[in-house]
Amino acid sequence: MLNKSYKFYGLEGAPEKVRRLYDLLSGIWCVETCAPRLRQKWSCENKTCGQCSITAFLVQDLLGGDVYGILRPEGGVHCYNVIGDRVFDLTSEQFGSEKLCYEGNALQSREVHFAKEEKRLRYEMLKSRLLEVIPGHI
Repeated sequence: MLNKSYKFYGLEGAPEKVRRLYDLLSGIWCVETCAPRLRQKWSCENKTCGQCSITAFLVQDLLGGDVYGILRPEGGVHCYNVIGDRVFDLTSEQFGSEKLCYEGNALQSREVHFAKEEKRLRYEMLKSRLLEVIPGHI
């Protein structure tokens, strides 16, 4: 059964496969896949918190495109996807009503992000969990 409560950036006009991927990810994002520095903010009501880079690179694996990053005031980078001429940010709800700027941001490198072992391990965990539920769903 698909989750029909979509709140991610790029929802309007999003292909059904993007919505289905969001549904599957919504069922597997967890505190263990959340960035350690944000775990105190993660909850079942805020599942996308701390999931951006590992999710964006996983979306890239499945649907192609590029991963870009928005510099955050606290010094971090929030990652999102650009596929063709469409921008999708499946983890944007973590910012509530804050409006993010999706223009003029830097292309992100998987090698740079995954140089951090904890991030690579979280990505591998998310990917493994997704592969368990994905057959026939995308």
